[in-house]
Amino acid sequence: MNGFDSTRWLKIIALCVVLVALPFVIDATLGRAWVRIIDIALLFVMLALGLNIVVGFAGLLDLGYIAFFAVGAYCYALLASPQFGIHWSFLVLLPLGALVAAAFGVILGAPTLKLRGDYLAIVTLGFGEIIRIFLNNLNRPVNITNGPQGITLIDPLQVAGISLS
Repeated sequence: MNGFDSTRWLKIIALCVVLVALPFVIDATLGRAWVRIIDIALLFVMLALGLNIVVGFAGLLDLGYIAFFAVGAYCYALLASPQFGIHWSFLVLLPLGALVAAAFGVILGAPTLKLRGDYLAIVTLGFGEIIRIFLNNLNRPVNITNGPQGITLIDPLQVAGISLS
């Protein structure tokens, strides 16, 4: 269809309004615990969709897929917690975490470009294990990730000074 389709744009705007209001409605009716449960479920849905692209559509058996998520999440957590005393806004940290995870993807992808099947699975599984062990052991001699306890006191999301925690 050519031109400006006003009903289509109205539907998109209405959907955006409903999605923005949904956490507040769920918090008021069911409680904050259900907002967190739905939030985590939607996070896993996004991870599953990304894995579906890599494994399902591209046909690449990537067993270390979650390591890229971990790299981006640790980047975000380190820069939004008292761990280093840096408290950047999530509007800066979210794209930065995605860029750092993408950079690790390029670093791993460059040497493994021609691998397929079992060989790709072995390399990506090894990368996933290396990241897990590396981040779990970064508490000595200098405490960077707080080891197996993880990073605590991550700043809550704030938009225009309103906390979304």
